Amino acid sequence: MVFRVSTAICGALMTLAFSSVAMARSEIDEDQSSAVVIAASGPVIVGAASMYNPFRPGYREGGVNTASGERYDPDAWAAAIQTNLRNEFGGVQYGARPKYALVEGAGKKAIVKINDVGPLTPGRIIDLNERTMRYFDPSLQRGVIDDVAVTPLSGDDWTAGPVAYSDRW
Repeated sequence: MVFRVSTAICGALMTLAFSSVAMARSEIDEDQSSAVVIAASGPVIVGAASMYNPFRPGYREGGVNTASGERYDPDAWAAAIQTNLRNEFGGVQYGARPKYALVEGAGKKAIVKINDVGPLTPGRIIDLNERTMRYFDPSLQRGVIDDVAVTPLSGDDWTAGPVAYSDRW
């Protein structure tokens, strides 16, 4: 009898703990979602997004080092912007602190670190790294995502990754 009561109490405490973590996570997502709206620091740039990964055969990108000096990381939430958009993002320069942008497309939103620039194919404004592209296109079958909106964010203390949609948007 005592064992059953102890087990029930333990189960109830674990349920409470896990639900608290889930609630806290949703509050963080909502807080970051609200902050994104406030921190939008530039005009929304609309165009196509594609993927780059210099480690995949057949890709014609530059080397594995990005314009910021970081090594390309296919598992990070990062992207390269079109060279002529560099100033819209406060300049992406070697050794400088990273810039961030809100990327919206395919019914999803994510904050990405802009750590590279490049002469992208005409009509494309951003090249997403592999992890980021898999978020927007899980099968990588599209290759290009049209009508992607990219908004520069002010500040450099963002947590890159998916952003939860909010009813306030």
